[in-house]
Amino acid sequence: MENQLNIQYPDNWLDALQLTRASFEEEAKMAMAAKLFEMKRLSSGMAAKLVGIPRVLFLMNLHRYNVAMINLDEEELLADIENA
Repeated sequence: MENQLNIQYPDNWLDALQLTRASFEEEAKMAMAAKLFEMKRLSSGMAAKLVGIPRVLFLMNLHRYNVAMINLDEEELLADIENA
C-alpha cells in the first residue's frame, strides 16, 4: 500500500511564481525530498523514488536546493578515510 500526501495552496501562487501546477508540484516534491535527504531521514535512492526520478539525477539537482551530495561530519569522514 502506498500513502499519499495532499497539500493545499492558493491558485494565485502559480501566477505569482509563473509556474504550471505540474511544475510547482514537482518542485515542491523535489524540495521536500532534498530536505529529507539533507536531514539524513531518506537515502538518496529513497528520495529519488519519492520524486520519481533516477538517483543520479536527484543527486545532480541537489545544488538547486543548497544541499550537498555528500554530507559527512568529521567522525564519519575520518572513518571513511580509515576504511579506504
